[in-house]
Amino acid sequence: MSGDPTTTATSGGGAPALPGVFAEPTQRVPGRWIAAFGSAWLGIWMAQLTPVQMLLPLQIDAQLKPAQWTDSVVAFGVISGIAGLIAMLAFPLTGALSDRTTSRFGRRRPWIAAGTAMFAAALVALGFQSQLVGIAICWIVASTGFCVLTAALTATISDQVPVNQRGYVSGWMSAPQAVGTILGLVLVLTVFTGQLLGYLSMAVLLVLLMIPFLLKPEAVLLPTQREPLSTRGILASLWISPRRYPDFGWTLLSRILVNFGNAFGTSLLLYFLMFQLKDANAEENLILLTLIYMVFVVLASLVLGRLSDRLGRRKSFVFMSSSAQAVAALMLAFFPSLPVAMVAAGLLGLGYGCFLSVDQALATQVLPDPASRGKDLGIMNIATTVPQAIAPMLGAATVAMLGSFQGLFLMSAVFAFAGALAVSRVKGVR
Repeated sequence: MSGDPTTTATSGGGAPALPGVFAEPTQRVPGRWIAAFGSAWLGIWMAQLTPVQMLLPLQIDAQLKPAQWTDSVVAFGVISGIAGLIAMLAFPLTGALSDRTTSRFGRRRPWIAAGTAMFAAALVALGFQSQLVGIAICWIVASTGFCVLTAALTATISDQVPVNQRGYVSGWMSAPQAVGTILGLVLVLTVFTGQLLGYLSMAVLLVLLMIPFLLKPEAVLLPTQREPLSTRGILASLWISPRRYPDFGWTLLSRILVNFGNAFGTSLLLYFLMFQLKDANAEENLILLTLIYMVFVVLASLVLGRLSDRLGRRKSFVFMSSSAQAVAALMLAFFPSLPVAMVAAGLLGLGYGCFLSVDQALATQVLPDPASRGKDLGIMNIATTVPQAIAPMLGAATVAMLGSFQGLFLMSAVFAFAGALAVSRVKGVR
């Protein structure tokens, strides 16, 4: 690697100097940068989770008209699972390519823009689908666009945000998740009703909310600083030895387990209300539960993320947040009712909101090489998105086998507790 890794780039118009592409950032990012970052994630989560929570399950159910309700659950799970398998390659590959991108717009922005366009176009196409194959293809393309976009966007934290601000800034990834879900659900139920308008509105909002961040400057990688590009080199770089980098390995394992636990507990929630509780107002109560979840996610991610920055501690926060999610899942397993689900939603939001912000900060502190932040965080992103995509398929199989949701929630608790134990093995971060 040639070139000065600490070189800074100054943007036009009197903007502050940006840290060099490989330098550890030390200057705190301003509020306007955080606001644009949060806006981008609000658009992403609306576009991703509104289909997962409502549009896609209803679209599949309407197309299948199954004699057995489990057929819809299984179909949804299979489509999500295929998308998850593709994400396992899309995340690290996008990160590796963005690490080597020498565009005058920066390393990450071209990929953020391309992923946004791909994601939005596939969502619009989904609105026109009436056959299961078409639904599956469009959702897989949409999920791939989501991977391309978020792999590059997540890497900007390590590129531009100092360590003592990462917990708070990472909170602006997680807080919009809950807000985006509830806002998206409300919009498609009250304003943009119907399949086509629902998907179209999410696509348009994704693009509009991404624009402010795309206008932010970014340090440019010079051709002399770029590692040689080869297919063999990129594929080889996708493997990070857990023996050589044990903290990275334990953090990755913890994230996989906790996100599987969370996805088992939330991805089939609409079906749980419809078929386990036989709730005649399942769609409305899904919004209520999501609203409760949202409030606690926002509070936990922003308040506890900042507290972890101030205390300089990450592991204890991740351990406690994982345990809280496990307790919420046990409540749903043994006391299935709407009032209990409301309490569990609050506890789950508290745990997952804290986990999302603090674990993201923890992940940026265990990366093996500053020259490959995008690729390494892309691998970390697999541990977030792939469980969310594959869990519906595994959960659907469990529900179909047992004929109830209890086993699903017990799996959720076991995975969350195991994730808490895994993060306790990290040694290099407090």
